[in-house]
Amino acid sequence: MWWFIFMSLERTKVLDSSTEHRVVLMIGLQYFPLMLHSPMSIKESDLVQLLNEPATSPSGVHPKRPVFSKSAFLESRDMHTATSVRQLHQVLIPVLGSMLCGDVLTLFLEDANLRALPVIDSAGSPCALIERHAYTEYFSRLYSNELFGRKRLDQLGESTAGINKQPIVVDSATSIDDVAAIIIDAGMQHMVSGFIVTEDGKYLGVGNGHGLLNLITQRKQAELYYLAHYDQLTRLPNRMLLNDRLQMACRHSDRGEHLVGVMFIDLDRFKQINDTMGHSFGDILLQAVAERLESCIRGNDTVARLGGDEFAVLLQKLDHPGDADITAQRVVESFAIPFRILDRELFITASIGIVIYPRDEQESGNLLAKADAAMYEAKTTGRNSYKAYRPGLSMHSMDHLSLEADLRQAVQRQELVLHYQPQISVANGNIVGVEALVRWQHPTRGLLLPSAFIGIAEDTGMIVDIGNWVMHEACRQQRAWSLRREPPLRMAINISAMQFRRDDFIDIVRTTIQQTEVDPSCIELELTENIAMHHADGVLNTLRELKRIGVKLSIDDFGTGFSNLSYLQRFPFDRLKIDQSFVREIENMPANKSIVQAIVSLARSLSLEVTAEGVETAAEHAQTSACECDEIQGYFHARPMPAADLFDWCSSHRQRMPSVAHAGHVRDC
Repeated sequence: MWWFIFMSLERTKVLDSSTEHRVVLMIGLQYFPLMLHSPMSIKESDLVQLLNEPATSPSGVHPKRPVFSKSAFLESRDMHTATSVRQLHQVLIPVLGSMLCGDVLTLFLEDANLRALPVIDSAGSPCALIERHAYTEYFSRLYSNELFGRKRLDQLGESTAGINKQPIVVDSATSIDDVAAIIIDAGMQHMVSGFIVTEDGKYLGVGNGHGLLNLITQRKQAELYYLAHYDQLTRLPNRMLLNDRLQMACRHSDRGEHLVGVMFIDLDRFKQINDTMGHSFGDILLQAVAERLESCIRGNDTVARLGGDEFAVLLQKLDHPGDADITAQRVVESFAIPFRILDRELFITASIGIVIYPRDEQESGNLLAKADAAMYEAKTTGRNSYKAYRPGLSMHSMDHLSLEADLRQAVQRQELVLHYQPQISVANGNIVGVEALVRWQHPTRGLLLPSAFIGIAEDTGMIVDIGNWVMHEACRQQRAWSLRREPPLRMAINISAMQFRRDDFIDIVRTTIQQTEVDPSCIELELTENIAMHHADGVLNTLRELKRIGVKLSIDDFGTGFSNLSYLQRFPFDRLKIDQSFVREIENMPANKSIVQAIVSLARSLSLEVTAEGVETAAEHAQTSACECDEIQGYFHARPMPAADLFDWCSSHRQRMPSVAHAGHVRDC
C-alpha cells in the first residue's frame, strides 16, 4: 500500500430522539493501514431491525443490541472485483429528520471520531448529511444551542452550518468511475463528509471518498505491478518476474530431488527481418513467437521475454537433465512450421542454450548467463539448434563487462555530462527551476541515457562517485549562472539511496556547497519515497541536518513507493513530484485525475508545493494545470538540454511568453 489516507471504523452512539430509539454504532476517521483492520459482515436487514426495535433501558440503549463495525475498505482480494459503490458503501445507522439538534451535538461531543451523520425522512429516503466540524463550530457559538438545540433537524434552514441538505446521493449500481467523476465535479470536500448510497430511492449506507480513492489506488498499483513484471508487447513475464520465479524454483529444488532447467532462446537473423519488413511486422512476429513457445511447454513452466528477440524458458521439477533437451527439441521442431504474419508466410529459426540447476550452477543468479553462453555456442555451430552448457564455455556478457570497465573511468575522463530540463510555473509560465540529469558521452557508443548505465553503477557501487560528481557539477553550474547574473533558478539534483545512506553524505553536501560557493537555498535534493521509508529515525536526522545547511528537499516519483501519510507529516520536505505514470493520458483516465487531485489536496494541507513530471502533451498540460499543480516538467515544454542550449531556449520561451519577459528582474526566462 502507498501513501493514501485510510479509515478505520469504531463505535459511537447514534440516537433518534423522536421515537425513543437508541442504537449503538461507532465510526471514525483515522490514519491506519488497511491490513490492520478486518471488516465484519453486517446484514442490511439488521439495520431495519435496529431502527424498529424500541429501547428498554433508561439510557435509551438496548442492552442486547449488537454493536456493529465495518471497515470502509474492501479486503485486497476483493478490490479488483468491485465495480459499483454497493461494494464500497458502509452501513451506518442514520438519524431521522425529527431528531433534536441538541442531541446530534451531544453525539459529536461524546465521540471525537464521529465525523458525519446521515439523515433520512420517515420514508427512509436520505435528506441530509451532517458534517461534524462545521456543525459543532456553529453550535458552539454564543446562544446557538439555546436557540436551536430543541429544534428538530428538519426545522432548520438551508443555511445552517454543517447540515448539507443537498448531499451527493448515488444509486448502489453507480460505477466507481462515475462516482469519482461526481465527487471531482462537486468538490474535494466530499472526500471527508462522503456521499450517501441508495437503493430504489431508499437509504442504504454511506460511502467515503477515501475508500473510493483507496480502490482507485489499488487498481493503479495493480497496473503498475503489471507494467513492472510483464512485457507490454507479448504479455509474457519479463526478466524481473522470471528471476523471482527462478529463485523460488531453485529453493524448491534444494528441498527436494527435482532439477531446474533454464533455456535461453534467441531468434536467428531477426534483425534482418525487422529492418526489411519494418518494426510493426517484427512486433507481430514476436507476439506469434511468444504464442508458439507457450504451446511447447508444460503448465507449470514459464516463458519470459528478456528483451528484443531474446526469450527464456523456466523448466521446473525436472526428473532428468535430458527432459530439458526434449523440450528444446520440441521448440526447434515447432519453428519448422511457418509463421503467417500479415498474409505472409515466414520461416524463422531459433538458437537455444540450456543450463541445469544445480548440476551446472549452484547460484540462481548465474543460470541465465550460462544459458546465454550455451546459446551462443548453438549459434556458432550453425543456428537452428540447441546446446547444453558445458564447463569451459566463454561467458557472453562481455558487452556488460566492457561497459562496466568503461564506466569506472568515465568520471576521470570527464565523459559524464549534465543536461537540464526546465520546470515551469503554472501560474505565470515562468521558468522557476531546472533538474540536472546525467548523460554519458561514451567515446565509441555516443551519448548514453541513464537507463544504459545507472543499473551497472548501482550494482557496482559506482553510483556514489557518479552521484557526488553530479551534485558538484550541478552546484558549480548554478553558481556560474548566478555570477553571469542569470535568474536565480532552483537546481534539482537526484540523490541515490546508496549515496544518501553513507555516513559522510552530510559532509559531502556541506563541502560541495562551500567549494562551489553556491547559495544552498537554490539547491533542491530529490529523494525517492523508498529512501524515506527505511530507517525512518536515521532518515529524519539526516533530513533535518540538510535543512540546517539550507537546501530544499523534495520527494521524487511520488505515489509509486510503499509509504504512508505519517512520514510526510514528520519529514521536512518542501515539494512533491508526481510520478509521470499518473500524468500519462490523464485526460482519458479519471482514476489518474482523481489521484493527482488528491495528491495536490494533500500537499496543500501540508504546505508543500507540487510538480507534475512527464507532461508531454497539451491535454496533459491542461489537466495537470486544472488540478492546480504548481509546476510542470516534461517534453511539452522542453527536453533535457546542455547548459549552453538552455540560454537559447530561455530566449525563445521569453518571446513566446511576453508576460514572463516583463517580470525579468525576478525570473528572466
